Amino acid sequence: MLLATCGGIGRIRPAPGTWGAAVGLFAAVLTTWLTTSAKLPWPAEIGVWLVINLASVPVCTLAARHLGGLKDPSAVVLDEAAAMPLVLLVVPASGRTWLVFVLAFGLFRLFDITKPPPCRQLERLPEGLGIMADDWTAAGMAAGVLAGTVFWL
Repeated sequence: MLLATCGGIGRIRPAPGTWGAAVGLFAAVLTTWLTTSAKLPWPAEIGVWLVINLASVPVCTLAARHLGGLKDPSAVVLDEAAAMPLVLLVVPASGRTWLVFVLAFGLFRLFDITKPPPCRQLERLPEGLGIMADDWTAAGMAAGVLAGTVFWL
């Protein structure tokens, strides 16, 4: 439960998903700094987020079961925290300005809250996979818009 709620952040009201995404934004700033300052290659950053996101599926499954089998408990915000940084992977670390971070966060929350197709449909997948999949799709949509926006800036 500690991991699934991001240390209890998911219990903050209102808008626990936004708080969870803020944890993800902070983590994205940290990995961006590590990528640029420590000269970590871009594939290493992708690998970190891939492992975190895949590991989040069983964590969210266990947390949902612990909370009585709820489909997507609001206290579970690991899905937002893990998926939010994926939005930024379309922008090279050296090009991630504060404006890019704010746009990525806002776009992710827009798609995560409104759940356009197929986000809502992916929530129906079983347990942790359904909890994570809608956020992955929201992150993909946000990343597409962010990439287009950064291209034209």
